[in-house]
Amino acid sequence: MENLRSIKQRYGIIGRSESLDRALSTALRVANTDLSVLIQGESGVGKEIFSRIIHDNSPRKHNKFIAINCGAIPEGTINSELFGHEKGAFTGATGERKGYFESYDGGTIFLDEIGEMPMDTQAFLLRVLESGEFIRVGSNKVQKTDVRIIAATNVDLQDRIKKNKFREDLYFRLNTVPIFLPALRDRREDIYMLIRKFALDFAEKYRTEPIQLDSSARSVLENYSWPGNIRELKNVVEQLSVLVEDREINGEKLVQYIPNLTSRHLPALANGSSEQELQEREILYKLLFDMKGDLNDLKSLVYGLIKNNDLQVPSNTSSMRGLRALNPGSIDSNVFTSDHSHYPEVDSAEALKEELEHHHQPIILGTQKKQEVFDDMEEVEENLSLEDHEKDLISKALKKHNGRRKEAAKDLGISERTLYRKIKQYEL
Repeated sequence: MENLRSIKQRYGIIGRSESLDRALSTALRVANTDLSVLIQGESGVGKEIFSRIIHDNSPRKHNKFIAINCGAIPEGTINSELFGHEKGAFTGATGERKGYFESYDGGTIFLDEIGEMPMDTQAFLLRVLESGEFIRVGSNKVQKTDVRIIAATNVDLQDRIKKNKFREDLYFRLNTVPIFLPALRDRREDIYMLIRKFALDFAEKYRTEPIQLDSSARSVLENYSWPGNIRELKNVVEQLSVLVEDREINGEKLVQYIPNLTSRHLPALANGSSEQELQEREILYKLLFDMKGDLNDLKSLVYGLIKNNDLQVPSNTSSMRGLRALNPGSIDSNVFTSDHSHYPEVDSAEALKEELEHHHQPIILGTQKKQEVFDDMEEVEENLSLEDHEKDLISKALKKHNGRRKEAAKDLGISERTLYRKIKQYEL
C-alpha cells in the first residue's frame, strides 16, 4: 500500500478506488518482467501514464522509451516508421532510415491504439514478438531487436477479430498480461478529488483563487457520465477557472457555463456491440411499433362501435385510458359497468370478440343515459339487437359459401370454433 501511495504521488495519479488500485498493482508486479502488456480502457483514462510506470519500474528504465499512436500514422508509411527502409525502397526514399524497433533496441515501445494498426503491419509485429526479428522496407536482410512491447486500445479487439480487422494470434501475444483501467464514471468517489487537484493547478497557472464548488455543483459533476473521462474533466475545470468570476460555484451557475453537464447520454450501447446485436434491436423496435399500431387499430374499432351504436360495455380501466387517449373527453366512465373480472388482457380484435362471446357478456344498449353521454347522437327506430344482426350475418355468410363453415368463419372474421358455437346457439 505504501508503494502504491508513492507511485501515485510520483506520477500525479489521483484516486482511491479499488479498481484503480488493482490496475496500478498489476502494472507494478509485471514491470520487472519482459512480458507483453495490453492496457485496455476508454480514451482519456491515462493509458500512457501506466505504460511509463511499467517502463520506469523495469530493468529497462535507463534505456529509451517512446509512445507511438498507431492511429495517427498513415497506413502507407507505418511500416517504414516502425521497421525502417532502404534507399530507393519507395518514391521519396532518398536514403536509408532506421525504424523505431531498431532505434529503441533495449528499450520500451508503447503502441497506443493498436486496434488501428493495418493487417500487414500486424504480421510484421507478430514476428518481432515471436522471434525478435524484423526486415526493413525494401531490404531482404533480417535484423534482430530487443524491445519490450506495451500496447493499448480503447476498442474491443475481440470484436475486431470477428470482423477480420485484427489478428487473433497477435491478440494473444499482446494480451499476456491484461490491465483494465476503469472509466471515470466507474470511480465516482475520485471525481471531487480530481477536481480539487485541477482547480489548484489552474489557480497557480492563471494566478487566481481556486474555484470552490457547493454541494449542488458537486452533485452535478459526480452524476455526469464523463465520456471523455479525466481529459474531459480537466478541460471542464480549466474552463471554469478561466470564465467564472465568482470563485463560489453552485449547480445552477455550473450548468449555465457548461450546459452539457446535464446530459445523461442515454440510451447507450455497450462498447463492442456487434452488428448482429444491432440488427436484433432494429427487429425488436419494428415489432414493438407494429404491436402499437395493432393496439391503436383495436382501440379505434371499439371506440367506433361504442360511439356509433350507443353501447354500454363492461368496464376495463386500461382500455378506458386508451379510448380516452384516442378521443379525450368523449367517453363518460359511467357508460361502463364496474365488473371487468371476466375480461383478461387480449392482444387482438378477434381474441376480444371471442372472449366476449365465450363468457356470454352481452353488450347492453343504452337507454336513459344515452342523451347524457352522447348529446350529438340521434334517436333511431331501426332494430338494434346485436343478436338479431349477428344471426342474420351468420346466415348470410353460410348461404354465401353454400354451407362451408370454414370459408364462412373466415369471411366473418371469427374462428371456426366460435362459428360452430353460434350456429348451435341460434339453431341455424
